[in-house]
Amino acid sequence: MSDSLKVSRDGDVAIVTIDNPPVNALSFHVREPLMQALVALRNDASVAAIVLACAGRTFVAGADITEFGKPVQQPDLRAIVALLETIAKPTIAAIHGTALGGGLELALGCHFRVADASAKLGLPEVKLGILPGGGGTVRLPRLVGALKALKMIVSGTPIGADEAHATGLVDAVFEGDLTTHAVNFAREIARKGGPFTPVRDRNDLLRETDLAAFDAEAADLARKARGLEAPIACAEAVRNAVTLPFDEALAAERALFVKLVASDQSRAQRHLFFAEREAAKLPGKDIVKRRIARVGVIGAGTMGGGIAMAFANGGFPVTLLEASHEALQRGLGTIEKNYTVSVSRGSLSEEAKRQRLAQFKGTTDYADLADCDLIIEAAFEDMAVKKEIFGKLDAVAKAGAILATNTSYLDINDIAASTSRPQDVLGLHFFSPANVMKLLEIVRAEKTAPDALATSVDLARRIGKVAVVVGVCHGFVGNRMLAARGSESEALLLEGATPSQIDKAFTDFGWPMGPFQMSDLAGLDIGWRNRKARGQTAVIADTLCEQGRFGQKTGRGFYLYEAGARAGAADPEVEALIRGKAAEQGIAPHAISAEEIIERTLYPLVNEGAKILEEGIAARASDIDVVWVNGYGFPVGKGGPMFWAGLEGPARIVERLEYWHQRTGRPVFKPAPLLKRMAETGSWDGGAAG
Repeated sequence: MSDSLKVSRDGDVAIVTIDNPPVNALSFHVREPLMQALVALRNDASVAAIVLACAGRTFVAGADITEFGKPVQQPDLRAIVALLETIAKPTIAAIHGTALGGGLELALGCHFRVADASAKLGLPEVKLGILPGGGGTVRLPRLVGALKALKMIVSGTPIGADEAHATGLVDAVFEGDLTTHAVNFAREIARKGGPFTPVRDRNDLLRETDLAAFDAEAADLARKARGLEAPIACAEAVRNAVTLPFDEALAAERALFVKLVASDQSRAQRHLFFAEREAAKLPGKDIVKRRIARVGVIGAGTMGGGIAMAFANGGFPVTLLEASHEALQRGLGTIEKNYTVSVSRGSLSEEAKRQRLAQFKGTTDYADLADCDLIIEAAFEDMAVKKEIFGKLDAVAKAGAILATNTSYLDINDIAASTSRPQDVLGLHFFSPANVMKLLEIVRAEKTAPDALATSVDLARRIGKVAVVVGVCHGFVGNRMLAARGSESEALLLEGATPSQIDKAFTDFGWPMGPFQMSDLAGLDIGWRNRKARGQTAVIADTLCEQGRFGQKTGRGFYLYEAGARAGAADPEVEALIRGKAAEQGIAPHAISAEEIIERTLYPLVNEGAKILEEGIAARASDIDVVWVNGYGFPVGKGGPMFWAGLEGPARIVERLEYWHQRTGRPVFKPAPLLKRMAETGSWDGGAAG
């Protein structure tokens, strides 16, 4: 019928195949011929059953989100699903790969769903700041129950075929040629005869719903949403499926969808969706990537062990090197303990734990790294130490091996120059815990070869990381901007704010925790050590460290922690210390508002991002947003600091930066030229706002 849709026959079973690579998105050019085909097959008396399938590597993996915010071209997905429900003969969705979002909603329009054993099914719209807009919140509860539907829709996390079968979402799971199995299934169903009840008319599970339990679960999910609107709307829509007639619940779902899709939060989350994909793109085509079969990691401490786990989890054999046998055994023991915890939580099977541990080979001899294709150094943050390590690697690593440093701040050009192969050297800046955190800053040094860079970006994807390529400067993108964000923290304390007041301004903004909570969690001694190495001071934090107050690990930091407690309590001694230091400096405390806290912390953050763009350290403003959302907890619903600057109003940010620069004279407040241009043009590249 069209390039994107084919209809074929296997006897009296019609097979409708969508072919819209790469993910068979439900674009208009798919929906139009699909509607026509279904009408024709509905009216064709020679057709006993209809199988809806997809070509390529996946079933329909969602709507075409490039159409969001544009006038809807008919037929839309809702019309196609409504048509499916008018067909008296059995309709069967044959699902392989992923059935996500609009793809699963399309399948819910069929009488039956069969799946390949490796298929995954889900409604991930919440991650784009919206809810399923094609009836997913109203139909899914009718198959799996309201509580299961609530968890699936609010989390947005897909489930596997076996779980889908167990819950009633899928009617059969097959291995082998799915289309053949689906046709046989369809023919047998047709032979048995109808009537075939559409999902919309299946109400048995809804009558059994315990609304008290549902509301308790929804309230817990709303608390975890931390200010995001979509999860709360999803819960409301699923509840409507239970309490309202089908058509009223469907109309309510649509109204919520329309409201969400126009919101700043959804715009922000859709921005991040595209930004992550854009960040992984490199200039230049057809770059042949290097083969990576074995990975070496130097350092079995917290960071090195986490990096090693990240690669083992991705299926790579890992050689883990430490300076001493004792340190190596301690590191390997920690790795085993981490996997054991995963098993106890049910997120990993005992067999998977055994397989992952079998990937590790421990050593204290650099010669054992000779067969590694990628070697990552995760040693102490000291240039002399790192240069010594890279000198040893230069002597033992095979030709073409990529040599990477996990440094957070140091000059990778300087490290690369200590080898005879600077083209093979780059930065892989993981974030702790490295086996959990998604972000990976890939630092391109001056002489890094394009194929080494492309290989590293591809590797990031293979181990489940979100990669952003950045240039060399102190702190790269994330930590350089973090320093700008924190530059006024002590001044705010000395001028009258308390740690808890500043942290509350951050959590009210949407951060998971405030800067002082984060410092206590990470350990105040880490920042203290870095400051001493650079000849810097921080009067309050340094004094706390001198008193042995390192945060949660010592039970005292900016806050007090009862034994085993993760949440801290305000400490009168710290507040007295702050007031005493203020008096020593002749600073008279005054009331500080949450608005002032945001202006003096997040406006410099945006300003530093503008400088990074000017210098070419980041290729795109959206790359900076990806770094900050995935690595530092910037609120997803605000899209990252550079996107948020557009919402906040760049002209206002410039005006307030100039105010604080005039008042304090501090360079962090001097507006970057690019930020001023953004205030004039509405775009970080100087063009029209998009």
